[in-house]
Amino acid sequence: MPPEGAPQVQGAPATAENWQDPPFNRWAYWHIREILPTYLVSRGAGPARGLPASAATADLLGIGLTRIDGSAGTVGAVFEDTFTDAYVVLKDGELVSEWYGPEGAPDRRHALMSVSKSVVGCVAAVLIERGQLDADHEITDYVPELAASGYAGATVRHLLDMRSGVRFVEDYASPQAEVRVLADWIGPRPGPGGEARGLYPFLATLQAEAPHGRRFLYRSAETDVLGWVCERAAGAPMAELMSALVWAPMGAEHDADLLHDGLGAAVHDGGLCATARDAARFGQLLLDGGAVPDGAGGMRTVVGPRWLRQGWAVDSDVRAAFAASPAESVFPGGWYRNQFWFRPGEQGDVLLCLGIHGQMVHVSRRTGTVCVKFSTWPQALNPAYLQDTLRALDAIGGVLAGRERTGDGRHRLAGVVSGLSRRGGSRSPHGTNVV
Repeated sequence: MPPEGAPQVQGAPATAENWQDPPFNRWAYWHIREILPTYLVSRGAGPARGLPASAATADLLGIGLTRIDGSAGTVGAVFEDTFTDAYVVLKDGELVSEWYGPEGAPDRRHALMSVSKSVVGCVAAVLIERGQLDADHEITDYVPELAASGYAGATVRHLLDMRSGVRFVEDYASPQAEVRVLADWIGPRPGPGGEARGLYPFLATLQAEAPHGRRFLYRSAETDVLGWVCERAAGAPMAELMSALVWAPMGAEHDADLLHDGLGAAVHDGGLCATARDAARFGQLLLDGGAVPDGAGGMRTVVGPRWLRQGWAVDSDVRAAFAASPAESVFPGGWYRNQFWFRPGEQGDVLLCLGIHGQMVHVSRRTGTVCVKFSTWPQALNPAYLQDTLRALDAIGGVLAGRERTGDGRHRLAGVVSGLSRRGGSRSPHGTNVV
């Protein structure tokens, strides 16, 4: 049965089978727990991290930029053209601007899709820091059920950096691709014999096609196995681990939701649903090296600083593997490490958490900004939307970092007052799947 209140679109309601398809997704992404089975990721009982209003004032939507097709545009035009559901902008931990579409609100959770991977990566980081998980151990030390699969011989580090040799094609346009088969196994439809199949049984069917550690290929199954490993290492389900190790200690304001397959396995690769402000708090945690204010003028560690330093400080092996992958054409000069994307941008290197249909957390150390954008693109992947969004968020960071004081003491934002146009630094994408 469709959920009560689900809108009728072209005579049909939003359901568990069409929730990712346009136009249903514009409603469904704000109402996941009304459609699909979820766990609660508790924010805990502690105080929420404050997001004080910034003294910076600007028409961020009026910032000029050059779009990927070479035409002149503005941040506002990019946001309007790319099916934006919400956005939040932080500068130095302060709230500069936010906006919500008709279905959204500051206290409403939206599907994060593969931004979830970065949260799972941080769970792994805390477990490693505590000695409960060893990145150099083989996966089967924690999950022996995978001994007959292609993951035999792969290490936890291979999962963290998506460098196992397992075959898994991340092509959302192909019904035969493993990412689509995975969705069938965790979806509402039973198997051919009427049986419920589930995420973990599916992972056990995957086979290797290359040596572990040699290549980088973005594959959702790597995070699903990583989440399974984390659960076994800690002896707790992922929803509890996210809450205890990341969500509550970072000072989330609201609980989150985590999709599961109906048999109990959390959808680690893309099942988290959270508010835009809490996604921004997560981005600020990453910007601050894994620490949060302790309420007494100091900082308290949530995720060990080594994890973030390791991600930002790309080495030759990580860079070479990325350069040889299809993702190089999308993020030239970039790399992938610890379940994060890294991209050289107009304002310096940027850490990205990305999800299909346009979910993004954009973290710029050079500009001190965190930008969150929730979207419902009609397609899972749209290279032009992605590149235009990156240019828009780069431009916002550049303007906020370049603000100057005028003679009357008010802030003037370079690029708004003077009308500067900021050109993005990425080459034209070629449609490669990267999220």
